[in-house]
Amino acid sequence: MAATVFEAFAATARARADAPFLHVEEVTAAAYGIAVETLSYAALLARVEQVAARYRAAGVGHGHRAGLLTENRPAFFVHWFALNSLGASVVPIHRDMRAAELEYLVGHSEIVLAVSLPDRAALLRDAARAAGRKVAIIGLEDEVDLPPLSTTAPHAGRLPGSDSECALLYTSGTTGRPKGCVLANDYYLRAGRWYAAAGGACALAPAGERMATPLPLTHMNAMAYSVMAMIVTGGCLIQLDRFHPETWWQSVRASGATVVHYLGVMPAMLLNAPVAPADRQHAVRFGFGAGVDRRHHANFEERFGFPLIEGWAMTETGAGAVVVANEEPRLVGQASLGRAGSAMQWRLVDEDGQDVPTGSNGELLVRAAGPDPRAGFFREYLKDAEATAAAWQGGWFHTGDLVRADDQGNLFFIDRKKNVIRRSGENISAVEVESVLATFAGVKAVAVAATPDALRGDEVAALVVTQEALDDAARADFAAALTRHALLRLSYFKAPGWVAFVDALPLTPSQKIARGDLRSIARGLADLPGTIDTRALKKRPAD
Repeated sequence: MAATVFEAFAATARARADAPFLHVEEVTAAAYGIAVETLSYAALLARVEQVAARYRAAGVGHGHRAGLLTENRPAFFVHWFALNSLGASVVPIHRDMRAAELEYLVGHSEIVLAVSLPDRAALLRDAARAAGRKVAIIGLEDEVDLPPLSTTAPHAGRLPGSDSECALLYTSGTTGRPKGCVLANDYYLRAGRWYAAAGGACALAPAGERMATPLPLTHMNAMAYSVMAMIVTGGCLIQLDRFHPETWWQSVRASGATVVHYLGVMPAMLLNAPVAPADRQHAVRFGFGAGVDRRHHANFEERFGFPLIEGWAMTETGAGAVVVANEEPRLVGQASLGRAGSAMQWRLVDEDGQDVPTGSNGELLVRAAGPDPRAGFFREYLKDAEATAAAWQGGWFHTGDLVRADDQGNLFFIDRKKNVIRRSGENISAVEVESVLATFAGVKAVAVAATPDALRGDEVAALVVTQEALDDAARADFAAALTRHALLRLSYFKAPGWVAFVDALPLTPSQKIARGDLRSIARGLADLPGTIDTRALKKRPAD
C-alpha cells in the first residue's frame, strides 16, 4: 500500500495511465491565461518526474519545506507531487496574502524555496528578506531552474513514509497569529480512503467520477478530500479557479462533472438566478460541502435535482473525525451534520467539561476510535506545543464548535465557540484583524466579531472606540479609511465589512473583551443606527 501521496498517485498512474486525472475547463483556462486541456495520469506523472529530478539535483530532500503560491493551477499538482516524492513538505500560500502575512508565514514555516506566480515573486522576496530567511524563488514552469540549496535536508538519507510531513496548512487561531497544522502523508491518504469508502448518498464510483471544485488548494477540503478521493478511485479532478456564479453551470455541464463541492454561500447565490429549463440539465449526482442555509437546502435540491450532502471536519481532525449526512434521514433544512461513524468517538460538554444532556448545546470533542485517538488527525501546531496540548486536553480534541445531538445520534451545528469568523469559506482570526485595526490613527480600542451575511455566511464586523468624538460625516470617512488601512495589510476578505462606533467595548471584570457579549452585539450590528457598511470596499485586488 502507498505510504506517500506521490506513491498513491504513481500507483494509479500505472494502473490507469490514459485515464484523465485533471481537466482544465474553459472558464478556468481563460481566468489563468492557460490552455483548455485534460491531463492523463501518465502525462502528469511524466511532468512530475521531470521536475522531481531537477529538485533532487538542487539538493531538495526529506524534511525541507517549499511554499506554493500558484492559485488553483495545474502547476500546483506538478510541484506538490514532485516535492512529495523527495520527502519535502509543501506550504500552500494564498494569493491574496499581503506583506505582513507573508513575512510571518515565511519566517514561521522556514521554507527554503517557493514556487510563485510572476506578479507575487517580488512580494515573496521582500517577505523573506524581512523575515531573515534565504528562500529560493522559482516560477510555475516545469523546467525548474534552481541553484543548489544552501541547507541540507533535515532527514537526508531517510526515505519518506506515511509519517513524513506532507504539508503545512495555516488555519486561523483564536489568540493571535494563524497556526501551522503539520499534516503527514498518512493524513492525506486517510482522507482519500475515507471519501472513497463513505458510501450512501455520496458514494463514489470506481474510476468513473468527475469531481468539480472551486475551493482553494490552500485549504484541506480541496487538497485532501477532492484531490485524494480522485487519486484513490482513479477519477478526474476538475479544479476551477474559483466560484463564478454566472458561469458555474456552464463549467459544470461542459466538464461533465458528476460530483461538485460547495460551501454554504454557493447554493444561495445559485438560487438567486432566474429559474430556467436548463436547471436540471447536468450530470451531477450529488454535492458535498458544508454550511448551506437551512432555508435554501430543500429548495436547491428540488430545483436542481441533486442532494447537497452536508458534512463536518476541520483541518486539525482530517479523516480522524468526520461527520457527514450521507444516510437517510438526512434531515434536510435542519442544519444536520448527520451521524458520526464507528471510526470516531465524540462528546458534547459544557464550560466545565461535563457531558451535556441529549438536546442541549455543548462543545464538540472528538477523537479517533481504536488504540490511537489521534489517528488521521494533524500531528501538531508547528512550534506551539502548548496550543497542541490544550487542543488535546483530557485526550479529546476540542473543536470549539457548539453542537446539539438528538436521541438518534444526529448532530446539529449551532455556532462557533471559538472566536473565528467564517466568511465565504475563509477562516478569519478576529484577533489578527484587531491587531491591524488597532494601529490606525484615531483608534482608542477595537474589537472584531462575526455578523450574519445572507451570501457569505459571516461578515467581519468591527466595533470601534475613537480617540475623539466624531459626527456622522466624519464617522463615514473614518470607517472607509479604517477599512482601506486593513486592505493594505491583510487579505481583502479579512477587512471589516461593517464598522460600528461605540462608547466602550464589552469587557470582563479582568478587562478583557467579553467575547460572548461581543458576538451577541455583532449579530445585530448591521441593523443598529450609525453602523457604516464598508462591504463595497472589499474587493479582490487587481494586482
